[in-house]
Amino acid sequence: MPVIPFAELPPASRVWIFGAAAPIDDIDAQRVLATVDAFLRTWQAHGQPLYAGRDWRDDRFLAVGVDVAREGASGCSIDGLFRALKGIEGGIGTTLLDGALVYYRDAQGLVHAVSRDDFAQLARGGHVDLETPVMDLSITDRAAYDATFERRAADSWHRSLLP
Repeated sequence: MPVIPFAELPPASRVWIFGAAAPIDDIDAQRVLATVDAFLRTWQAHGQPLYAGRDWRDDRFLAVGVDVAREGASGCSIDGLFRALKGIEGGIGTTLLDGALVYYRDAQGLVHAVSRDDFAQLARGGHVDLETPVMDLSITDRAAYDATFERRAADSWHRSLLP
C-alpha cells in the first residue's frame, strides 16, 4: 500500500505525534522517514491494509495518521508502529518515544524539549509564559494537528505548568 500524503488524510484521521528529544539532522531525518515509510507501506490491522501518511516538522516532530473511515488501527498494529520507532532510536542518537517531554519555541524560533519540572522552572524564572508557543503531542486527529499542534501555552494543557 503506498503511503498517502499526510495532507490528503481526512480531518478525522487518527494521529499519533512523536517528538525527538533533540533535533535530528537531515541525514538521520531521511533515515527515520525512509524507515517509517517502509513500515507504513506494509502496516495492517487484522490483515487489512491501513491507509496511512506521515508528516515531519521542525527537525523533530513526526506525525503518523491513519484514515479510520477505511480501517482503524488495532492495539497490535499500534504496537508495531512503536516497535518500528524504537528500532530507529539507536541509530539517530535520540528518543522519539519520551512522552514526558514538553516542547516549546523560544523567542529566536528554536524548539526546545524539557521535562515538565524544567518547563515550570523556566516559567517561574520568566523564561516562558502564557504567550510562549508550545507543541501539543496529545492531539489525536488530523484536524486538530493542522489547527492547534503549535499554539500559545495559555490555550493548551501546558497552562497547568505555569504559575
